[in-house]
This record gives sequence, C-alpha cells and structure tokens, in this order.
Amino acid sequence: MWVEGIIIKGYGGFYYVRDQEKFIWECKPRGRFKKENQQILVGDRVQIKPLNNNKGVVEKILPRFTELMRPPVANIDRAVIVFALKEPEPNLNLLDRFILLSETSKVTPVICFNKADLVPAEEIKAIVNNYNSIGYRVLVTSIKTGEGIEELKVILKDHLTVFAGPSGVGKSSLLNAVQPGLSLKTGEISTKLKRGKHTTRHVELLELLMGGYVADTPGFSSLYLPHIPKEELAEYFPEMDNYWNKCRFNGCLHFREPDCAVKEAVECGAISNIRYEHYKIFLEEVMSQERRYNK
Repeated sequence: MWVEGIIIKGYGGFYYVRDQEKFIWECKPRGRFKKENQQILVGDRVQIKPLNNNKGVVEKILPRFTELMRPPVANIDRAVIVFALKEPEPNLNLLDRFILLSETSKVTPVICFNKADLVPAEEIKAIVNNYNSIGYRVLVTSIKTGEGIEELKVILKDHLTVFAGPSGVGKSSLLNAVQPGLSLKTGEISTKLKRGKHTTRHVELLELLMGGYVADTPGFSSLYLPHIPKEELAEYFPEMDNYWNKCRFNGCLHFREPDCAVKEAVECGAISNIRYEHYKIFLEEVMSQERRYNK
C-alpha cells in the first residue's frame, strides 16, 4: 500500500515526506530516479512505500503544477520576493530578475519591501508606485513596527509560497513574525561588508498553523535568466503591452530599431527608464544565450 504526501525537506540523501495525517516519513528514493536523471524537489507530491517505523521509499513523483530551479522548489502557488528598502540597499536589477523568473515559471510574484522603518515615507511611496503602476502586488513591511505583517499572513494562508530574495533582507525574520516559534535562524547584517550572512542553508517547507506552507530559501546575490526567446522577453514587461504593437517593425525588440513606440514611451516618462534599462540588459543576456546555443 502506498502513501501520498508532500516533500518538506531533502537532506543528506533523505527526503522527508509529510502525509495527509501530518505524519513525517524519512525516505530514500528509488534508484531509477538517478538513472533517469529525474530530480526530486521540495514541494513535490509523491507516493511512498512505507517500511518499518517512519521509514519509506519514494516510488513515484506526481505531476508538477509549477517548478522553480533556483530556488529549487515545486508546486508553489506564488512567490513572495523580499527586498530591504535599506541595509542592504535594494538591487532593482536583481528584483526584476526574480520577477522574470517567477513569471516564466507561471508563478504570480508578490513584491515585499521590508525594513520600512529605516526609510522616509516619501521614498517608500516612490518605489512602491513604480511597481504598483505596472500591476504588481506590493507589500511594505517592518518587523520593528509590525507594518504589513497581518497582510502578509493573508497572502500566505492556505497557499504554498516560496520566499525568495537576497541575503540580509529579513526573510527569516518576517516568517518568525508571521508565526512565532518557527525558530528560524536569523542573521545580522555585516557592518563591514553591508551584506547578509547566509543563514538559510537549504530549501525547506515550513507548515503554517493558519494553513499552508512556506519555503524559506537561501539568499542569492546573482541570478541567471531562464532561456527565453528574445522575441518573447517584452511579454514579461507588462508596461510595454500598450506600445509594442505600435512600433514601425513587426517583431521589434525595442532595442536599436528606429520608430519604436516603447522607446518613445520611455523618453516621455510613460515607461520607467530603470525598468527599460533592465530590459535591455536582459535582452543582451538572452541574445548571448541564443548565440551560445546555436553554435
């Protein structure tokens, strides 16, 4: 008889599976997964064969709804992308990379700007409006004041959510604020380097008492783009939707072409110049990837 459950952690060659009765099984995978080069991810729904005590064997991986490879997690409903407003300063290029990775994986991103107590309200409003105006959901939080914590709880309830973002922005602290007693390791910002210490070493699903799971993930300082055809990159910049079909050339990449409606929108301030600069950086990376693949 097989038991169905969800992988909440993988460590030392073992996978820990929580079944529908909330019992946790320590499992080894069948050898065929390695032979078939099939990776098992945290968040996978699996069928296991129970052995003695709490031991078992992963027999089958059920179909995935969504899949992220960095951070490596499956079947998530949404991604809460956490960046600090200060300490460390927000890297908007990296933020846009996380957004792009979420959307290409068909996962709805929620942007969370943390440490609101360190930044004047006017500065917060400007950066929030920049993403709100595009159509993204933006949450502003502070551990010290409690701002945004209740709204974050509503976002997480009854969902499987991945927390992502660079180190030191307060991901683990936010999760501890959502549910006291999770006992997550939290780090301090290095005053010398102004960078976060990597306090989360692996992906693990944390069960929420209010319902749902959240994945606390390692922080990243860089993020490679997924493989995207260069003609499709603009589709992941929703602020360009009302302009790309007004360009002079079909298939315009909004890069060096003349009579480009997107570039004109940037010049008149209708599209954020910062976001457009990131688009151009991503486009060059995508084209570089294509040249390597076509060799």
